[in-house]
Amino acid sequence: MNLAFDEVKATQTAAVLLRLAGGELNHLALIKLLYRADREALRRWGLPVTTDNHVSMKYGPVTSKIYDRIKSSANPAVPATFWSTHIQRDGSYSVCLHSDPGSSELSRMEEELLQEIFADHGHKDAFKLAEETHSEFPEWKDPGKGSSPIALTDIFDATGMTEEEIEHATAQIQVQRALLELAS
Repeated sequence: MNLAFDEVKATQTAAVLLRLAGGELNHLALIKLLYRADREALRRWGLPVTTDNHVSMKYGPVTSKIYDRIKSSANPAVPATFWSTHIQRDGSYSVCLHSDPGSSELSRMEEELLQEIFADHGHKDAFKLAEETHSEFPEWKDPGKGSSPIALTDIFDATGMTEEEIEHATAQIQVQRALLELAS
């Protein structure tokens, strides 16, 4: 089951972490913090904060579409998106908050979760964050040189959700997808 990606919400989510970091983060660190936030949101509420899908890559779990936007934001040939209007890669390994996308799509609980994740992990080196995702998150499987999808059910199982909680979360995700499709 794939999520319906909401670029505005994903951008606002990343912007919260970037603001907490003073406006700039290593792109690997940002991806790892976003994955941690999604994983914890899935455990608590059955829905990720970013609305992104997740994949296993060499350095651990990745928020897939956000990673693609980070890579393309340094390329002037790629047409502007909501993400690249607000968040840009500086050509190296840093991602910078260029302008404030607001927070209209985030709930107070989601913003508090992002603050909690940053307080617990935002001070860590990007490669330390990646290393921790290898050892702490059983849903990550080494894909070798490529990538492989991480099923939401694998994350649900890894976080200890019951069958009933998984069924409820799956229903919520289907509602979220339907609402986003109606809005587009």
